[in-house]
Amino acid sequence: MAAQRAQMAAMKAELVAERLARAEVLAQLAEALAFKELAAHQALEIAKLRHQLYGRSAERSRQIIDQLELALVEAVGDATQAEIVAEEAAADAGIDASIDGGVVKVAGFERKKPARAPLPEHLPRERVVEPAPCACDHCGSDRLVKVGEDITETLEVIPRQWKVVQHVRERFACRACEGFSQAPAPFHAIARGRAGPSLLAMILYEKYGQHVPLNRQAERYAREGVTIALSTLADQVGACAHALTPMANLIEAHVLAAGRIHGDDTPVPLLDKGKTKTARLWTYVRDDRPFGGADPPAVLFKFSDTRSGDHPKAHLKAYPTTGGGAILQADAFAGYNHLFEQARSPAPFIEAACWAHARRKFFEIASLPVKGKAGSAVQAAAPLATQAVKKIDELFAIEREINGATANERLATRTSQSAPLVANLFDWMTTERAKLSRHAPVAAAMDYMLKRQAAFSVFLTDGRACLSNNAAERSLRPAALGRKAWLFAGSQAGGERAALIYTLIGTAKLNNIDPQAWLAYLLTHMPSWPASRLQELAPWNWKPTP
Repeated sequence: MAAQRAQMAAMKAELVAERLARAEVLAQLAEALAFKELAAHQALEIAKLRHQLYGRSAERSRQIIDQLELALVEAVGDATQAEIVAEEAAADAGIDASIDGGVVKVAGFERKKPARAPLPEHLPRERVVEPAPCACDHCGSDRLVKVGEDITETLEVIPRQWKVVQHVRERFACRACEGFSQAPAPFHAIARGRAGPSLLAMILYEKYGQHVPLNRQAERYAREGVTIALSTLADQVGACAHALTPMANLIEAHVLAAGRIHGDDTPVPLLDKGKTKTARLWTYVRDDRPFGGADPPAVLFKFSDTRSGDHPKAHLKAYPTTGGGAILQADAFAGYNHLFEQARSPAPFIEAACWAHARRKFFEIASLPVKGKAGSAVQAAAPLATQAVKKIDELFAIEREINGATANERLATRTSQSAPLVANLFDWMTTERAKLSRHAPVAAAMDYMLKRQAAFSVFLTDGRACLSNNAAERSLRPAALGRKAWLFAGSQAGGERAALIYTLIGTAKLNNIDPQAWLAYLLTHMPSWPASRLQELAPWNWKPTP
């Protein structure tokens, strides 16, 4: 019995040891698999970063398009020059050349003349009458009678002209009381300023609309014979910003009275003790046109030295003014989170997520090249990412059909067509996500949407909500382009001044008016304009004079 018990104990010990060894092996295999997935994830991240650095980004694509357009222009010029040479050679050789139905025929080849649009009708016409013939070209008789005329138009430009406007106030003496009478001094765009409103508007628009720094403007003006000190230009910009502040405040009030706004931000280098630090330019866009709103669009810019969530909290502290139901369409930035809290005063925002931003996360994975160490990970992730992109694209196709419809019409279409697609998408992601490890390439993209399913579904219950935050991203493009020219903001006050002028120019563009002409009109009339009637000068009410 003792021998049997010892044998049983030995067998149990061997079985326990075997199970422990098997568990250890399984643990090692699991750890190895986790490391392998982590390595694949890291390799994929490196591939994504390399793709961002060296891939065909939107900016590089624009550069390629610009180069192709330049090549096209050169090819057209070469073709025209070659045609002229051929026609001259044909004429020298006595070859018959004719024009028949807009087709130039010369010795066996033909080239269609491009259709030319008429020159703009609103431009003034200057008639230059060529000397009339004194005798008939055929018989030499001088008995000529005008029976018509042929007009050939060419487009010409008059170089910019500078002038000095003298405001003359005649002084009169009264012979009865010996007192003097004189017209009041005219209002100037800026106090004691010597620059006219059109010049000031040009300086502002060149600096903030065309991204031409003041030093380059000063150099160009000097070449045209007008020397304006750089410090004077800077003073004028500051004075104009102060004069235009009431209009910027009016636009801000208009934007923050909307039922839905788009929010976003972009980095702006800020000069700080001989180096730069990263500041932020914030944008808030009101655009009700996608859901048939009658209120005019507008954009508000704000500047801050950090990206703290305290800044949007301060920008929107009094918004919405009454009740709830206001929508904030924005990307998933943690700084906005306190705006959606139920305890927020005066009322919480409704969070509407950006489907374009979510789609971009899948698209980046689907478009990565399948090569190198990350090739297997990309190859495994690409089908899921591609399928997600296709499902999201179906929603955008529906949105394109209902863009501009009323909120109720949009909501009805979304309820019948978009809601089943959204439910199917989230069910599919939930099922597929359960099969993936946390290091899987598409896991983060799926988690981004699954954790914010309520925000992504807002557009299904509110016809005002948009599917994307592209309105805000479009408003930031000028600033992104301008960074390459002005490099950095010189100070906190300079950044705030830029935000103010960006607000005016961006709102003018949204309302399809010429920003420079409108700024000149504001600088001309605002000094003497009643504050109670400032709304009449708003870009959505302003009409350019012919």
